This record gives sequence, structure tokens and C-alpha cells, in this order.
Amino acid sequence: MPWVYILRCADDSFYVGSTVDLPRRLAEHQRGDGAAYTRIRRRRPVTLAWSAEFDSIEVAFRYEKQIQGWSRAKRLALMEGRLEDLPELSRSRSDPRLA
Repeated sequence: MPWVYILRCADDSFYVGSTVDLPRRLAEHQRGDGAAYTRIRRRRPVTLAWSAEFDSIEVAFRYEKQIQGWSRAKRLALMEGRLEDLPELSRSRSDPRLA
């Protein structure tokens, strides 16, 4: 099954990705064989901060792209399970009067 995941990098940045084999993909990121973003030495080691399984690759890929557009605060809310905060974090980002 396809997965969407968020890695916390050693430099405290986040990487969002998707895969059909989560253990293999995590190992690739750790070795520096993953995405260009995690190949940079200062970003490793990485830790899995969040993941979710999806029914189809298409849905997982769309969700990956959606999360990639989110602010750090919104990603943190997702990882911490504060789903009720997600709508407010969306509004404050899109409406400069609320930021």
C-alpha cells in the first residue's frame, strides 16, 4: 500500500514524501540515497515523524503535494495529531489579516 510520510531531518527541517515501501524508502534516506533534499549530509540522520497509509498511489501523491505546500506550523499540528488546528492554520496563512 502507498504511504505519505514526513521526516524530521537532523537540521530540524522536514521532508515530505510518498512511497509504496516505507521501510525501504526510510533506509534510502538514511544512507543518503533518497531524495536530493536528504542527500545533504547535514540533514542526516532523519527520523520518521509521521506517516499515513492510503488506498491508492494517486490519493497518496495528491496528499503528499498538499502537505508540501503547508507551513511548518501546520505540518507540526498534523504530526502532533492536532487535526482540529489544521483549518485555523490554513486560514491564517491564506488571509494576511489573520497572520
